[in-house]
Amino acid sequence: MLVVANVVMAAIKIALTRLMAPECSTLAGSSFWAIMERLLLLRESNDEVTLTGSEHFDVVIIGAGLSGIGAGYRLQTRCPGKSYVILEARADIGGTWDLFRYPGIRSDSDMATFSFPFRPWKESRVLADGPSILKYLRETAQEFGIDRHFRFRQRVLSASWSSDNAQWTLEVQGENGQILRYSCDFLYGCTGYYRYDAGYEPTFPSQEHFSGQIIHPQHWPENLDYAGKKVVVVGSGATAVTLIPAMADTAAHITMLQRSPGYMLSLPSHDPLANMLKRVLPQSIAFRLVRWKNILVSIGIYQISRRAPNFARGVLRTIAVKDLPQGYEVDKHFKPSYQPWDQRLCVMPDSDFYKTINAGRASVVTGEIETFTERSIRLKSGEELEADIIVTATGLRMLALGAVQLVIDGTPINPGREFIYKGTMLSNIPNFAFCIGYTNAAWTLRADLASTYVCRVLNHMDRHGYRTCRPTCESASLEARPLLGLTSGYVMRSAADLPKSATRAPWLIRQNYIRDMLTMKVGRLEDGVLTFSKTAALTRADIAEEVRAAGD
Repeated sequence: MLVVANVVMAAIKIALTRLMAPECSTLAGSSFWAIMERLLLLRESNDEVTLTGSEHFDVVIIGAGLSGIGAGYRLQTRCPGKSYVILEARADIGGTWDLFRYPGIRSDSDMATFSFPFRPWKESRVLADGPSILKYLRETAQEFGIDRHFRFRQRVLSASWSSDNAQWTLEVQGENGQILRYSCDFLYGCTGYYRYDAGYEPTFPSQEHFSGQIIHPQHWPENLDYAGKKVVVVGSGATAVTLIPAMADTAAHITMLQRSPGYMLSLPSHDPLANMLKRVLPQSIAFRLVRWKNILVSIGIYQISRRAPNFARGVLRTIAVKDLPQGYEVDKHFKPSYQPWDQRLCVMPDSDFYKTINAGRASVVTGEIETFTERSIRLKSGEELEADIIVTATGLRMLALGAVQLVIDGTPINPGREFIYKGTMLSNIPNFAFCIGYTNAAWTLRADLASTYVCRVLNHMDRHGYRTCRPTCESASLEARPLLGLTSGYVMRSAADLPKSATRAPWLIRQNYIRDMLTMKVGRLEDGVLTFSKTAALTRADIAEEVRAAGD
């Protein structure tokens, strides 16, 4: 019945809207069936007509993780007249926090900045564990009715823009493999930039000869028994630094095997100032003060690290010397060759990683793998690390736009050739935004700015009768830089596939919340780069030409 109703409404709409068109003048005196026959002939020239029962929304959000939930809240509070849906490929909300189940998973940003500004984090812990964060996300979605907009097990395969009617058409794979269709006026990608179905798993020499278990943290077995077993964790990033203290009390011994050292930063697990403010001030005021205090502290740490790297290295080394055993080879295992924030700093609550080493339950080995054996990893130095379980914390795979293929008027788009505008839109792509977080601060800070900015744009378009918006860009005039500006392996491996930053605004990715806040919340919308149009069809040739130029 829904399909029939859609056909009827489409026929009526075509008859009314095309009544004055020369090629359709005969519709005026036609019967319903004549209109239907004519409708089928006109289908190719009128993309608004869909005979497959597709649903239309003002906004489609892709992804039901932290970013998608925040986007839903901003849309329904700042653009209350907009209809929206949140499409999620997995079976539940939460994104990262529903996917990763390894021991000790937690945030590496303080919860005052990682939580939503519209729903303060109430627990006292500065860094929260994964299950608590997932519970917080579920409660937030339920409290504000965002959960009513979720569609699960719906993986967006492609999104095709038609300039003739200023709409996106999405092809979506449903739970049983069927192809569903949605259309929308504005598309907002909140998928993050990690690949969820597979992490980065390099092939090690003779790893097939190892008789124990080899596990990647992204696919952690639900009932893995590591009690009394020797565990080697390959990798020295945030996942390894999180895993090791959590497993150390149960495992016989756990060793972190790293090819090269990384920087470690200790944060207190409780904030005495925050706890005091919460006791004497209304909760909303205390939350804002603590949030801004933490924002300023994180900006300060980053700026000092970049402007006075030797001083920052000295501070981080002092922390290591204080918390590691006396006489420990700090410079061998915790003195990186790069500067602070060339790669992300690994965060430890109360130096728990160092304290685990100090207690003798964990150790660090720096060296290169020569081969796996039946019961160990042999290094090029000749040292062997016995293991019952090997955890390959070797990083993630990055993925542009959740692998959704964007198509503009029949031309496929390569995200790696586009530039990012104000940290949230793509060059020459109309009515589209996507959400990425900071590398040096809480993801939520920029994610919320992006959603706020999208709402500003949508309201501006409604006030002025605009149908399209797009950041215009002559790519030849810009000097391309990697999107994230880090030298980490997972970033460098995917740099060519991700959108580019540039050396000047508005194409420059900043790692500064205050400057971004001013730009996104109060900066001019019609800045000469973001162009708006009231007539959709007039933009088709322009967009096609821009897309072709970007691909050359």
